[in-house]
Formats: sequence, C-alpha cells, structure tokens
Amino acid sequence: MSCCAHAGSANRFFSFFARRYHKKYLKKGLEKTQLQLVAGLKQAGFDKATLLEIGSGVGYLHQQMIKSGAANALGIDLSDKMLSEAKKLALSQGLEKQTDYLQGDFLDLAADIEKADVTILDKVVCCYPDANSLVHESVKKTNRVYGLTYPRKNIMTKTAEIIMAAIMKIFRSDFRSYVHDPMQIEQWITEQGFRKLYQDQTLVWLTQVYVKNT
Repeated sequence: MSCCAHAGSANRFFSFFARRYHKKYLKKGLEKTQLQLVAGLKQAGFDKATLLEIGSGVGYLHQQMIKSGAANALGIDLSDKMLSEAKKLALSQGLEKQTDYLQGDFLDLAADIEKADVTILDKVVCCYPDANSLVHESVKKTNRVYGLTYPRKNIMTKTAEIIMAAIMKIFRSDFRSYVHDPMQIEQWITEQGFRKLYQDQTLVWLTQVYVKNT
C-alpha cells in the first residue's frame, strides 16, 4: 500500500465524518483525552504561543487554546471537508484572523512550514503508516512544546487495529489505523532534545506532553 493511496483514503474517510465531529463538539465540548492534552499543555505553558496542529480536524482543539491565551494557529489536515468545518467554526467565534489552514499530508508540506512554539498531534500518529517520519519531522517544527495523543499498545487496541483493517478491506479502502510502540515514539522525541513533562491515559489512549530541554 502506497502512502499516497493511504492519504487519499484517509481524506475520504475523515471527510465523511467532518460535520458530525463539528456537531459533536458543539454539543459535548472537548473529549476526555483532549481535556487531558490541554491540561498537559497548560502545565508546559502556551500563553501567546504560536500553534501547529497536525491532523487538526474541525479545529476545535487549537481554537479552544487560542481562546485560552495562545496567539494563533496553523491547522493541517488531509480532509478538505474537515478544514471547511474548521473555518466555519473559527468564523463563528471571531477567530478567523488567528487561524490558518492547509490541506494535505504534513510530510509533503513540511518543508514549507515554519516552526511553531507548540505542536499538537491529537490521535494522528495512529493514522500514519510511517510514524517515524511523522514524529521526527513534526518535532523539528517545534520550538518549545510537543503534545500528542495516540493509542496505547494493549490487547484492546491491537484487536481494534485488526478489526479496522478487515472492515476497510471489505469497503476496498486503503486507509488503515496503526498501533505504534509507545516506547519507540518516546525515544524518537527525547532523542531530539525533549523531555516528558506530562502523561495521562484512558483504557485506549495515551496522552503525553514534552518540553524542549534548555
């Protein structure tokens, strides 16, 4: 399976849910794991910070952080429909001048993206077959704080990975979800000069926030 085929299938998969994600946020607010992520990012500090959110979806996470003191945000997502919903949400909150969006694969766009104070990957690592490149390139774009949420590696998540692959195969989709090794991910981040400041988890998800060593 090529990365291009996977990216195209991911676009179609997440575009299908774009409006639902928007409505869900308006009704229920941030998910538990996102509240955990914001708690860790607050510990690290993001007042007046520039934000880069990779896999930004409909935008509510970084928009919430702007309302809590961040300066501005660039959201990147494979799904054009996700970004359309993000722009609508930003406009409805008066945040259109503090937000910008790019559609495409972060790894394809990375060379032209400026560094940000804070980089966020909320449930994104699990959507990439090449987690190594994603983590390394996104850390390179980070001046100070790196936060991410991704699946824990346990029986539940590995079983879900297998079931998801089978379902996508039935629907002839190249999109897959992946359970990468948390120890390896942590090593990739810390080897680039970051230390772990915060960690929390649910049964399925692991949330971590790293700060750059000074």
